[in-house]
Amino acid sequence: MDNQSLTLPEELILMLLNDENGYFHQVPGWKLNCAVVGAALAELSLQSRIDTDLDSLFLVDDAPTGDPALDPALKEIASESEQQNTQFWIERLARRADSIVDLTLDRLVKLKIIEAHNGNFWTISRGIWQQDAFGTSQEGDGTAREFIKTRIGRVIFTDEIPDPRDVIVIALVNTCDVFRFIFQLDEAAEERISFISGMDLIGRSMADAVVANMAVGLYQRSSLTKSIPTIPLRKLLRNPEIREGNMPAMFGALAEEYGPVFQIKPPFTAPKLFLAGVNVNAWMNRNGRLHLRTRDYFADFEGLYGASGVLPSLDGADHFRLRRSLAPAYSRKRLVGRVHDVYAQFRGYVANWSVGYTETARTMCRNLINAQISPLSMSVDSQDIFEDFIGFKERALMTHVVRALPKFMINTPKMRRKKKQVDVFIKRVESVHTPAQRTGCPRDLADDLFSLHASDPQFVPAANLRFAIPAAPIASVYLGDCLSFTMYAMATHPDFCAKIRAEADALFADGDPPGSAINPQSTAFTQLFIMECLRLYPIVPMSMRTVMNQFVIEDYEIPLGATLHIVQTAPHFMENVFPDPHKFDPYRFAAPRNEHRSPGYAPYGLGTHRCLGFRWMELQLQINILLLAHYYTFEVYPERFKLRYSPIPNNKPSRKMKFRVTQQHHELPK
Repeated sequence: MDNQSLTLPEELILMLLNDENGYFHQVPGWKLNCAVVGAALAELSLQSRIDTDLDSLFLVDDAPTGDPALDPALKEIASESEQQNTQFWIERLARRADSIVDLTLDRLVKLKIIEAHNGNFWTISRGIWQQDAFGTSQEGDGTAREFIKTRIGRVIFTDEIPDPRDVIVIALVNTCDVFRFIFQLDEAAEERISFISGMDLIGRSMADAVVANMAVGLYQRSSLTKSIPTIPLRKLLRNPEIREGNMPAMFGALAEEYGPVFQIKPPFTAPKLFLAGVNVNAWMNRNGRLHLRTRDYFADFEGLYGASGVLPSLDGADHFRLRRSLAPAYSRKRLVGRVHDVYAQFRGYVANWSVGYTETARTMCRNLINAQISPLSMSVDSQDIFEDFIGFKERALMTHVVRALPKFMINTPKMRRKKKQVDVFIKRVESVHTPAQRTGCPRDLADDLFSLHASDPQFVPAANLRFAIPAAPIASVYLGDCLSFTMYAMATHPDFCAKIRAEADALFADGDPPGSAINPQSTAFTQLFIMECLRLYPIVPMSMRTVMNQFVIEDYEIPLGATLHIVQTAPHFMENVFPDPHKFDPYRFAAPRNEHRSPGYAPYGLGTHRCLGFRWMELQLQINILLLAHYYTFEVYPERFKLRYSPIPNNKPSRKMKFRVTQQHHELPK
């Protein structure tokens, strides 16, 4: 890479980043904010823009540094008419800490010092990089983090005289109390850290101010919190959206009227606490991992399969480790290499369709997608037992997650028969995944799961494979229901469908295109169309979490142990996020509007549990839409059908909606 110097905020972030869990070491949000602002002020001091002592901080030069992470703070200092001390500025600028962290992480990604992963995770890049004590990069084997850690360790564990930058980094990391996670410290090392932290005036003043503000944050966290409003049940029942089953729109309207935190008290059950809004989504993306967990509500569900600690129920380092291990299996890149299989599977399924063919939308789309996903991910067919999979899974969600039905209803004779198909499917997958059977075959998800189990049977036990393997065809439910909504939008907006067909005809004009040909340039409108379908018809409108660490959001205190319903898609129907939100308008996502560039657009979930396979899903959905538009025109049946939703356990069209083929544009290849 080009020679680049790192700023103090960048060095602090690298020191605090924990490669095992993909986030920072255990630094509470307020502590992290104070330390990051302290690093930014120290960097401004080293660049001769400000000066500081133990009593005051004053401006030296208001000329911009050219660093977007530093210049807003410098501008704010320059605008203050009265001289203030360092503690004042750390407290005042703490609200800018999130922006400083984001910009710092972005720059480190651009410099290829760290890698960004789906779900708001970051890890150190393996590369060739070194930085000397004066901030000049030099060639050497290792990562930036390793060289900074080595540099700081040398200062701590030897009598070497530290550079002023090292003193500041040591002082700030020490205030965060994470050296014990980075080094093996003895009493002498701890005394050395304390001594070094006081060697430099800038470092000492910043560290003292950070510590003072940390204490203030602890004492003030719960002061002046608001009372959580309760929504009257009659108000809820009169909401027009609830009659349509449109839960995101209903919660969007409630959040606009009552605020981002509210509770509903259904009869005969405990109150339910809801969070909704753009700021809630932003908070979830950044802070959810520190305060919320998933296993509480998911444990009973995974237990039905004999599993414990599967991907949806894990948090922290184990969750990140499993996500990283499975990421290639769910990647767009893997599907790009299999697009010709998708074409063949699509055509095989629709081979008997002709003008007049009519089928229930839900069945048509789920089976079409499962005809592709089972062979792609497990190398077997599951159409004959797919309905049993769906029936057992949806009943299990209703009894053990949503709690809308009593638990005994999962143990009826009918459900027990359906559950037996899980073992049938697992044996089917195992029979084709022997070394001899897999020779010359493209790698699939089952290969990755069996490999993980073989390499670390404690981390991925055989019991968890009973959940993970059947989860592949079950994913056809979600993508299939998404396709149902998308086909409805195509049928009810023929002008938009014509634009999709034009892109599809161009792509398939000279035969089947490679996966690389399906890109933002060749399918520009189709991508906008899909984004609008995901906004208007989200498949998973909300998520559930349990509060493991009490917190305050938007001045509402959320108690320890509370179960939260986080409606991440409520902003999809909020006027200040998406103007005229009920209008189907794909162009809202095109420049210059770019309405999706907001935490309010969250069709795939939030934070660390954001859908791992959303890039795969987008491509597979796009391929199916293009093929459907290329070959057929559909209409919604019955005529003048009014769309209604069936929102539990996931959002889907009502069973009454059907599609009818009205025209076939091209013959299917023989």
